Amino acid sequence: MSILSVNAGSSSLKFALYSIQGASTDACMVEAEVTGNIEGLEPSGQPRISFCVKGQSKESAAVQVQPAQDVFDAALSTLKALLASRFVHLQVQAIAHRVVHGGAFYSGSVRVTPEVMTQLATLNALAPLHQPHNLAGITAFAELFPDVPQVACFDTAFHRTLSPLETTFAIDKKLTEQGVRRFGFHGLSYQYVSQVLKREVPRSAGRTVMAHLGNGASVCATTDHQSRATTMGFSALDGLMMGTRSGALDPGVLLYLMEQGWDHDQIQKLLYKQSGLLGVSGESADMRTLRASKSEAARFATDLFGHRVVREVGALSACIGGLDVLAFTGGIGEHDAVLRQQVCESLIYLGVQVDAARNARATGDSLASIHADNSTVEMWVIPTDEGRVAAQDALAFL
Repeated sequence: MSILSVNAGSSSLKFALYSIQGASTDACMVEAEVTGNIEGLEPSGQPRISFCVKGQSKESAAVQVQPAQDVFDAALSTLKALLASRFVHLQVQAIAHRVVHGGAFYSGSVRVTPEVMTQLATLNALAPLHQPHNLAGITAFAELFPDVPQVACFDTAFHRTLSPLETTFAIDKKLTEQGVRRFGFHGLSYQYVSQVLKREVPRSAGRTVMAHLGNGASVCATTDHQSRATTMGFSALDGLMMGTRSGALDPGVLLYLMEQGWDHDQIQKLLYKQSGLLGVSGESADMRTLRASKSEAARFATDLFGHRVVREVGALSACIGGLDVLAFTGGIGEHDAVLRQQVCESLIYLGVQVDAARNARATGDSLASIHADNSTVEMWVIPTDEGRVAAQDALAFL
């Protein structure tokens, strides 16, 4: 028996197959049997599947797309054939899907029904880079595996413990009653990092701040491993500067643009696709590319990204009364030692003392401490595994 975990995006799809051991009362997941991704799923793309079987080297192959065949359908057929040929002994019992926004509808994972899909589709405008593709993935897998339960696992669910002081905007109460509130995102990542911290770092039960830094970026503060404050809000735009998203922005800027004749689509494109690292640098949304660049604009963009992280970590630390543990995760958080050094050195006032050598050795391949021996705050680099958390939630439905 196994659970297939899926994260469907606009041009790629990540997947992992977790085997299950034990009976229903003591069932547990073991290490993923296979992890992989399919890239090139955009229209007219040239999809390619890459995967790694546990204990073996990475394999990859082109996805064969027949004339008039949808690229996504071809990719899923290839994935199903892979599972049937290489993992026929692991019958898929459920498929767990990462879904960015559960809105006010869901505070936990849910088995997908047509009614659930209808509700989730109403949230597309709040996460246009993710939600429509997440739902398209559910639809496609439901057609490919018609007898297998589909489970939606939400990035917003981890933040259900936020207080009204954290979720309420200072706007007309009538809008708040209609559901215009802060939700928070990256919940599956934070849930996984919290699990690791709870197991490995006893002090993390205290005042902990986790920074999920990647193309999407946010910060979350916890006590007792429960979300108390986070930087993202009603949509996945708020808070930190990101790869192509603006992060927090004075609403007056949007009013100004509207007065200049900008329409909804132009503003949406600006905020989601033309801002962040890409917008500030004018070169790239990829931190690695900007690090390699010699331009002043690239350097300023990376400095601004780090400054915004420092700003938000300080603000969230204030919300929980200080800082005991700081954790970095996500593509940038796990792999960019320069950024971590910059952030930690700017947080000395909180008791943060980074060990430069440990930080340089932390490559994101495994759990690693980067704090100096005299630091009053523990700092950790933790590679995230959102797929595993989604699979854990799906296991609860079996």
